[in-house]
Amino acid sequence: MTSLTQLPAWQQLQSLSRNLAGEHMRDWFNQDPGRADRYSLEACGIRLDYSKNLINDQILAGLFDLANERQVGNKRDAMFAGEIVNHTEGRAVLHTALRNFSGKPVMVNGEDVMPEVLATQDKIRNFVERIHSGQHKGYTGKPIKQVVSIGIGGSFLGPKIMFEALKPYWHQAITLHFVANVDGCHIQDVLSGLDHEETLLVMSSKSFTTQETLQNTLTARDWFLKSGGGRQDIARHFICVSSNIQAATEFGIDEENIFPMWDWVGGRYSLWSAIGLPIALGLGYKHYRELLEGAYAMDRHFAEAPMQQNLPVLMALLGIWYVNFFGAQSHVLLPYYHYLRGFPAYVQQLDMESNGKSVAGNAEQVDYSTGPVIWGSEGTNGQHSFHQLIHQGQVLIPADFMLPLNVHNQNEAHHAMLASNCFGQSQALMQGKSYDEAYAELAGKGLSEDKRVSLATHKTMPGNKPSNTLLFGQLDARTLGALVALYEHKVFVQGAIWGVNSFDQWGVELGKVLGNNILAKLQKADADLDFDASTNALISHFRQANPGA
Repeated sequence: MTSLTQLPAWQQLQSLSRNLAGEHMRDWFNQDPGRADRYSLEACGIRLDYSKNLINDQILAGLFDLANERQVGNKRDAMFAGEIVNHTEGRAVLHTALRNFSGKPVMVNGEDVMPEVLATQDKIRNFVERIHSGQHKGYTGKPIKQVVSIGIGGSFLGPKIMFEALKPYWHQAITLHFVANVDGCHIQDVLSGLDHEETLLVMSSKSFTTQETLQNTLTARDWFLKSGGGRQDIARHFICVSSNIQAATEFGIDEENIFPMWDWVGGRYSLWSAIGLPIALGLGYKHYRELLEGAYAMDRHFAEAPMQQNLPVLMALLGIWYVNFFGAQSHVLLPYYHYLRGFPAYVQQLDMESNGKSVAGNAEQVDYSTGPVIWGSEGTNGQHSFHQLIHQGQVLIPADFMLPLNVHNQNEAHHAMLASNCFGQSQALMQGKSYDEAYAELAGKGLSEDKRVSLATHKTMPGNKPSNTLLFGQLDARTLGALVALYEHKVFVQGAIWGVNSFDQWGVELGKVLGNNILAKLQKADADLDFDASTNALISHFRQANPGA
């Protein structure tokens, strides 16, 4: 057994989970009319109803004991203070500094990083204003109307999903496009419909060597040059976010149009840095600033609220409860809002890349589950596909429902129907349908007794399936910032309890290295193949189909 599973709180929670056998949430709600009020919290414009969870006061107390025994509060404070919490890479973790509006310094290795952070925010604001006002023009004098953002991972997902979620706030002067996949079909599709004279390309790569991003940027440069632009014109149409200034200037980018990155910001947290420049270009700096302010508000809540009233802590503990004491292997996110449809994919990277680990910080192999599979889709689409598994499948799948109480240009009939589905699904997961209820529903249907019994059995749903419901007044930039930070801190708390480093990603790095080794063999047809038999055969088939690669 590991140090975590030997803790008194862990042992107590194991006992409490066994004691729930035979208990049903439906009965708890019948016995306690005040359950929903007692098990709800609100902060930063987000209301969390967690009453439809397999919990009671004793279980919650045990979960908070576990957080205390794992020193979650101390680890949180160390992160905010700029201490080295990414121990495998020897780095501080300070995405929170990028949205720090306290006026207080944030120290890393004895140096206050806030002056450079604030200077970068000013640089973003000034550049966005120059684009939107038409002051920055293309090389032929045309104003910039199209922006292509080229990145991968967090440099792609963060800007893309935040921009899509805030569609009602899009700036009318700019059309924003996103490219990530190295599959050439994507960038060709995007560039084919653009006028190079009015297009700005934003390349985001800390090293300026990320394979997918660099290749897409080279393709974009070729397109620009073939369309009529000269090498001297690249500076008017290409900008980048990178720490490799030399590589960027050699590419042709004006040094004034290079925005900085820092090694204390991980890729999946980078939207708060200059990686978020496309968001500011697409929305305007005012809404981009509000996104940061919403995240800052959640930072303050996470840092200051008592554990029992702390939204990220509570959601993290509920996740721990199901993963480690009920064997849940996945967690589904269900945004009932079309513009938030990409949010599950964002949290998927945030959570799975952070906590998908099997070694704790002390290099001890863990003997408990970490990092559930995160997935999901917008409501009500999922109700006609995978909800069936959640309702009647044999696996426990906790769910997070999300709904704005109001939307832009609201159609009352549509929105009421959307909300009714959201609330109805969470209710159905909780209460289910008993065999007796299903049997009674079939009375007078002209069925034989055997058919009625059989059909009632198939229509029975056990219920007792846990879910959270998150409500917010309207999904504006400030609320979205708070929502993203909520999940960031949830992931941090779970990593702190599991004892894993939530801020490295060695599993990602290995695939990159091997992929580069294989690429060299693909591009040199006479190179000896010295991989495993399967990989050698796959390369041979590719070479035969692509003799000119």
